[in-house]
Formats: sequence, C-alpha cells, structure tokens
Amino acid sequence: MQNINLDDFLTEGIIKEKDFREKVSLINWRKYQDQKVIIKGCSKAAVPTWAYLIIVANLTKYAKRIYFGEPCSAIDIFKNS
Repeated sequence: MQNINLDDFLTEGIIKEKDFREKVSLINWRKYQDQKVIIKGCSKAAVPTWAYLIIVANLTKYAKRIYFGEPCSAIDIFKNS
C-alpha cells in the first residue's frame, strides 16, 4: 500500500494553498497506477478540506483504491472498478 503523508505538504508548519498546489503539480501521479493508496489522517497542522479534495481528485485517475486515516483503522473512500 502506498502512503501520502500530509505533513509533506506543509510550508512553515501550515498548508499554504499556493505552495500546496505547486507541490501537488510536481507529483508523478502515475506511480499510483492500480495501487492501494492511504492518505494519512494525522498531521502536525490542521488540514483544510480542499487539500484532501485536490489529492483525491488527482488519485482517482490512477489509484485502484483510496483510503483515509491510519492503516489499522482506514476508511475506504474510493474504489476504481
């Protein structure tokens, strides 16, 4: 299972939209092709809803399944059939 850690998107300890979108645009989303992906729910900072939506929108084109949370209690949020 592939992991996306939201702490990787922090700038100066917070998520700044401009920097976030730039980091998202640099990701090679194809590496998630047919993979199970978990978006880690714990972060050092508050994560705005739009940040999750942007990540999920990009992942749905490639990922087989998308989960949210921690591996021991992940919530299934998308299944590509």
